[in-house]
Amino acid sequence: MSQKSITDLNACSTADFVAALANIFEYSPWIAEQAAAARPFAGVRPLFEAMKAAVDRAPAEARLALIKAHPDLADKTQRAAGLTAESNAEQNSVGLDRLSDAEYEAFERVNNAYRAKFGFPYIVCVRRHTRDSILRNFERRLPNDATAEVATSIAEISRIAALRLDQLVTSEDKLPVHGRLSTHVLDTHSGKPAPGIAVELVELADLGASRVIARAITNSDGRTDAPLIHGRPLPIGRYELSFRVAGYFAQRQVPLSDPPFLDHIPLRFSVADPETHLHVPLLVTPWSYATYRGS
Repeated sequence: MSQKSITDLNACSTADFVAALANIFEYSPWIAEQAAAARPFAGVRPLFEAMKAAVDRAPAEARLALIKAHPDLADKTQRAAGLTAESNAEQNSVGLDRLSDAEYEAFERVNNAYRAKFGFPYIVCVRRHTRDSILRNFERRLPNDATAEVATSIAEISRIAALRLDQLVTSEDKLPVHGRLSTHVLDTHSGKPAPGIAVELVELADLGASRVIARAITNSDGRTDAPLIHGRPLPIGRYELSFRVAGYFAQRQVPLSDPPFLDHIPLRFSVADPETHLHVPLLVTPWSYATYRGS
């Protein structure tokens, strides 16, 4: 997906504008066609609002067709052949192409129940979720009536579109679609930041394999050179952030037991807001540690 500047989108022909934005909303170029009439746009935010407004004022049958243009999440055949490139990348990013047997069975069960009740596919912005949170979201939404689910589905489609637009269009303004997860380690034994500590972030899963999201080494400020997650939403879910601390204290000739009382420290926490800045630090001595929720 080659990026386009908001200036170029304002200046190009209607046909080129529609071609560039045709799959911001899955297989629905009519939305870009309507937005084209509102040019020029001062930035990506008013462009997104114009596209969203086209969806909001569309007749019910067009909104339902927009929902039906999306594939079922748990159908591996449709994942292999039938998705736009954008949708395929989004599903793969959450690991829906690598489901365990138990996860696949769970997705099949709730997906089939949802289809049988509503007659259209379950839509969720997968980049804001983990596999576990998608399954929980399925369960929460199944009791809804059709009117509520159409509204929820359109809201999720708009979130998907905002993320696609953020990736495609360069502009001085930005859409509020990203979160950030950061950490630092403070050696409270010496009262200094702790450099050289290996940090690992793992996404936890109830039914499938947990997976490593990031690895880093703390720098001279006791921080990682880059946030552990950034430039995208923080997926809703459960995580473990682990720190290897024994080697750090041994290098500083702090007397340690054999084996060390603290070696590998795991911190388990959850993410509930994908667009927030979540800071999970470690305050540590050779014999104790603490953390808190920062931002």
